[in-house]
Amino acid sequence: VARKESYMGKSYTSVRLKTQGKFEHLYGRYEIRMRIPFGQGIWPAFWMLGVDPSNVGWPTRGEIDIMENIGREPDTIHGTLHGPGYSGGNGVGAASKLAIGKRYADDYHVYAIEWEKDVIRWYVDDKLYQTRKPSDLPNGAKWVYDHPFFLLLNLAVGGEWPGYPNDSTTFPQTMKVDY
Repeated sequence: VARKESYMGKSYTSVRLKTQGKFEHLYGRYEIRMRIPFGQGIWPAFWMLGVDPSNVGWPTRGEIDIMENIGREPDTIHGTLHGPGYSGGNGVGAASKLAIGKRYADDYHVYAIEWEKDVIRWYVDDKLYQTRKPSDLPNGAKWVYDHPFFLLLNLAVGGEWPGYPNDSTTFPQTMKVDY
């Protein structure tokens, strides 16, 4: 749940869960069934970060965004890879859009990746919408998805990409996870 409330000098509270140090794995299928919220400045995500024993930092260790949504685009989710030379707004990915008038927040959906050596596939409700391989990266960029990653699940409020809540944003905002 994200709330509009003052806490430690901030205007909002929200949540982030991570498996770092508890569950880190290489390859496999990762999926979540959840119902996401929507609204300007709301940013639900299910994602992964590469384990970093040498402390090289982001984006060198890699990031796999299984599902991100920016609340002002309630019909769109994004799946993205971030690595050295292709991070932030230059990440390599694609979006999955619902039919006009539909919102991901209207129902539960299953968001997943299948991650194998040299390939990652993204799915929504078991429908493939994107496949990425090392050849999809910018020239000279390194594929950094061949070591263990940990999982993150969060409901963020605000940020450069989603923008910040405005008068149209209602609170509290709830992200419901089935599994």
